[in-house]
Amino acid sequence: MPKKKPSTKKVGAVAPNRPARKTKRTSVVTLSRRNSSSSTVYPDYDATFRPDDAIVQEGPEVLQPSKLAYRDDARGLYLYHGDCLEVMDHLLQKHPGGVFDLIFADPPYFLSNGGITCHAGKMVKVDKGEWDKSRGPEENHNFNHEWLRRCQALLKPNGTLWVSGTHHVIFSVGYAMQQLGMKLLNQVTWQKPNPPPNLACRYFTHSTETILWAAKNEKSRHRFNYTDMKRANAGKQMKDVWTLTAPKPVEKTLGKHPTQKPVALLERIILSSTSPGDFVMDPFMGSGTTAVVCALLARTFVGIERDSVYLDLTFRRLHSVTFDLTVRIHVFVETQNDLELVSDRIDPIPAMSTEVAPKTDCIFHEFKFVFLSCAHVSQASVVHTTVDVSLQQAWAHAPDGKKRQTTHIVRCETEILRVKSH
Repeated sequence: MPKKKPSTKKVGAVAPNRPARKTKRTSVVTLSRRNSSSSTVYPDYDATFRPDDAIVQEGPEVLQPSKLAYRDDARGLYLYHGDCLEVMDHLLQKHPGGVFDLIFADPPYFLSNGGITCHAGKMVKVDKGEWDKSRGPEENHNFNHEWLRRCQALLKPNGTLWVSGTHHVIFSVGYAMQQLGMKLLNQVTWQKPNPPPNLACRYFTHSTETILWAAKNEKSRHRFNYTDMKRANAGKQMKDVWTLTAPKPVEKTLGKHPTQKPVALLERIILSSTSPGDFVMDPFMGSGTTAVVCALLARTFVGIERDSVYLDLTFRRLHSVTFDLTVRIHVFVETQNDLELVSDRIDPIPAMSTEVAPKTDCIFHEFKFVFLSCAHVSQASVVHTTVDVSLQQAWAHAPDGKKRQTTHIVRCETEILRVKSH
């Protein structure tokens, strides 16, 4: 009989009955630093996630039973309808050592207190809902401390947490991170080139948001895809000021959220600090931008949202995600005897031979250099391979013995483009 396709559907309050799967547990890992006698011992963490891990059973102390509302086993996407604190508490019972590689959080900013702003040329209130109203600095900070404490516990030993916010909340978040012993890695400033004007004319125009990037604790060895970020920044080190527009109109065609984040912002965050297949969580999912980006970049994902309206919006956005990829590979062979270590010697990839080239986003770009020893290319033997930004760097990084054996160098440039939806 043919195998059934994995399910992609909304489900009820309790996940469907499924055969129990064997649980794989990692062993205790000891990481030693150079020139140091100390070592870091991390507890075991359960690497196997089951969709029913976050189901909160109804009981007298449960204020809002949380439900598994959507599951896509093929892409590893699981969305929960309910309170994030309850869902994370239940996850911690099943995964006390952590389970996520990265958590992105866009918590309430506590700025819905009767203020005004400019939207589409009109004066509008900034009240976003009851969930965004301030309850005073102490209570707001207590809330931030509690959800951050749960996120920290749910991170794997080397996992990281990204939190976005304005000045209304971000200082409380940063202080809570320090209270919890997290390691602050970067303070990224997201600059918006076209912010709404300040109608009061008594302040500078608010044109930025702050994003804090932190590791689980001081002992964590966090992932940072430095080379990928450098390539994405035209070969220069990427700075901590990112100029990105607000969500584009096409990102809001199915609906919108008052604090919706652009796809480009989440793509940069996830590409910089995870690998394909890594596990991501968003406890304040909103319109589901993090879920959409994880689906596009082959990351597994858990999202939590208490508002059914925005949960339905996420369903629609995930169903609209497509994977149209264009792959181009260009190979250039250079002999060592005629080798001039300047990048201009190797021509860039020729333009695609289409009358009207599609609009695309580059999601992967790599230069691989293969050093060969041969009299004829057809009789080549590989001496050395490396992934580098330029031919100069590849040659500089090659061992001297490998250089002496090299007669030819092959540069393979691979570029994967995602065709933008119209």
